[in-house]
Amino acid sequence: MTFIIDKTAGATFPNGSNPQAAPSKVLQVVNATYATATSNSTSTFTSIGLSASITPLFSTSKILILFSVPTYINRNSNGGIQGQFQIVRGSTAIYTNTSAIGGQAGTGNGGSTNFVGTVNSSYLDSPATTSATTYTIQNAIQFAETGYIITAQSASQTSTITLMEIAV
Repeated sequence: MTFIIDKTAGATFPNGSNPQAAPSKVLQVVNATYATATSNSTSTFTSIGLSASITPLFSTSKILILFSVPTYINRNSNGGIQGQFQIVRGSTAIYTNTSAIGGQAGTGNGGSTNFVGTVNSSYLDSPATTSATTYTIQNAIQFAETGYIITAQSASQTSTITLMEIAV
């Protein structure tokens, strides 16, 4: 990398070569964790407490959002239940997973449906700003009159979110 000091109060890069903003380069990474259990028994998307903020260096940058959430879904009656997750930028939902997790179980009386696992997802966002931007993870249940979704059910489980600014 060529770096020029011109004996003034600053440093400049040669015209046409800015390695920090070269396309496809990761400019910065922000990571956050959340290890408190949350529960949602409604079809209304609700924050699970997992969020992170990033201040893009360039308005043309993309933000790659990666999240991993230990999840337990339960329905103690016949029929199916599904859990869904979404990413919210500020107050706007920008991504909702269309492949809900869960399933269908039980015929007759006493059927039960359970899902235990980790939900991992990603999304590439174009926030078009250089202002601080907060991304929050939310969840909801679908297709069930009674049931719930729990994240980070035990103290040893941690949800994570990683934000990566990608130069374009």
